[in-house]
Amino acid sequence: MIEVRPLTGADLERVLPDVARLRMTVFRDWPYLYDGSFAYEHRYLQSYRDSAGAVLVGAFDGDRLVGAATGTPMEDHEDDFARAFDGQGIALTDIFYCAESVLLPEYRGCGIGHAFFDAREDHARRLGRRHSAFCAVIRPEDHPARPADHRPLDPFWRKRGYAPLPGVRAEFRWTDLGDAEPTPKPLQFWIRTL
Repeated sequence: MIEVRPLTGADLERVLPDVARLRMTVFRDWPYLYDGSFAYEHRYLQSYRDSAGAVLVGAFDGDRLVGAATGTPMEDHEDDFARAFDGQGIALTDIFYCAESVLLPEYRGCGIGHAFFDAREDHARRLGRRHSAFCAVIRPEDHPARPADHRPLDPFWRKRGYAPLPGVRAEFRWTDLGDAEPTPKPLQFWIRTL
């Protein structure tokens, strides 16, 4: 039986190293192809510890963390995302950003993804947010690393009420597997009204 629960305080602090390892493991796969480092991941995750409005949702198989989802008020990511929302008529302070969901492959297809979104959307509502958003990496259809059996998550996201926000894209840099330097990656924002 998998237990999915929001984590705060000492419980959140305790799992941050495990979340860092999960991110490095899951994001190595398509479509991220991320060649990350534990030091970077651990630093990055401190923002969830330090933000009063952040949430970290853990999925546990016994005591083992097998998945995690994070979210913060969008203004915590203002430097990265503010430009993407210029001219959209949506205040950043109305948006809750669902930053990442990472789940080991053997636990997928069991409803944990829905539980992750439910917990983050409930948290966003408690904060008075009107919208929930996330962004997804865009890779070319003919990318040589695309698995032949890849199934995009678009149908899952649409079932949850999310839709791509036309023209709202961000750009992040990271190092792909096999590369020596980070390169920019386009990210499409998806959004829903809560």
